[in-house]
Amino acid sequence: MAPHFQEVVGIDISECQLEEARAVTGFNNITYRKGTAEELPFPDASVDLLTAASAAHWFDQQRFLLEAGRVLKPCGCMALLGFADNFRLHYGSCGDRLTDICDEFKKVLLPYTSTRVAVANTKLQELYTAIPFPDKERIECIPLKQQISVRNIVGFMESFSMYQALQRAEPDAATALLQRTLDRFLKEMGVTSPDTLMEVTLEYFCVLASKPE
Repeated sequence: MAPHFQEVVGIDISECQLEEARAVTGFNNITYRKGTAEELPFPDASVDLLTAASAAHWFDQQRFLLEAGRVLKPCGCMALLGFADNFRLHYGSCGDRLTDICDEFKKVLLPYTSTRVAVANTKLQELYTAIPFPDKERIECIPLKQQISVRNIVGFMESFSMYQALQRAEPDAATALLQRTLDRFLKEMGVTSPDTLMEVTLEYFCVLASKPE
């Protein structure tokens, strides 16, 4: 967004995430601050675009929408992006079987799944309904295909909040689950290198809204 705005401010509750962002150089108009979506550090009616990617399902819906209404300029926009967890994997002729392995991984994690993940899987339906602006739209499926290594798809799965919850509760079981999933992918694909590329299809969604004049 840096080329399109005079000033861009990134906000996160994690100082570690902010340190990662600040390590990326080359954008003089971007700054980063620690904070939450429910208490934005901006004056009233000062923001042109308020956006979040794969994060809005963690927000306190009512407080966030009140804060969005406060900080957005008249005709200012909100764009909330995310993806459901029903992604599909493909390699040669074994695409369905790879997706089944992933589904079995997620099934093990069901007892550790936060209600916030369920909110993401509804594609923010409740939040969208609660947006008070009449000019709004929810795009439910934006498919995106990309090549990704087996190593990185397993790393992506490791980042799931429910996996992290399992890791805190049962670290040995979590490590074993991740290794078993990696081994099953490689065996099904008939390869030995975790750097082998497969295709992943993610289904993104987007909630768009514009504050009235």
